[in-house]
Amino acid sequence: MPIVVRIDVELAKRKMSVGEFADRVGLTPANVAVLKNGRAKAVRFSTLDAMCRVLECQPGDLLEWVDEDDDGSGAGVEGEGGAAERVDT
Repeated sequence: MPIVVRIDVELAKRKMSVGEFADRVGLTPANVAVLKNGRAKAVRFSTLDAMCRVLECQPGDLLEWVDEDDDGSGAGVEGEGGAAERVDT
């Protein structure tokens, strides 16, 4: 998948735990893990808004588009055979 989620980078910058982040955003830690690990198929704008409010950042700080063909292998960032999940909040 060419969309990479950078929540871990923003959490590290703020020294915020996944548990605290999940609590403040209104997600379960399991759903934060789904987002962080690139298994999410979709994110609601309301969830993205809450994440940006908590982290005081822009959506582009959390999401990055990466051209799959840059390395020439055609391999996705997601990994091999990983099941994608939808995060509903």
